[in-house]
Amino acid sequence: MTRGHDITIEQTGPHVRVVRDGQVLAESRRAVTLRETGCPVRYYLPPEDVRMDLLTPSDTRTHCPFKGDARYWSVPGGADIAWAYPDPKPAVTAIAHHLCFYDTELL
Repeated sequence: MTRGHDITIEQTGPHVRVVRDGQVLAESRRAVTLRETGCPVRYYLPPEDVRMDLLTPSDTRTHCPFKGDARYWSVPGGADIAWAYPDPKPAVTAIAHHLCFYDTELL
């Protein structure tokens, strides 16, 4: 990373659940924990642990100089609630294709 900006990734994260309007969108014991300077801890879940049938791809795209280009997913009544880095920068390849949600519950 760059001076003053660090990202650390732990391969074994906590048991994570994502619930919206009473519907479980994702649940994983294989979450990857990402800690980044100046940002909240984020949990990236493998797509196999996400109810992709409940998510709709969004047109939103963003760029992070440290992680790369992200794409987003939405649910009815909730725009861009999840994102992933399909082709992340080399320093963070552990999060490739994993989805991250704004609201997660640790179990």
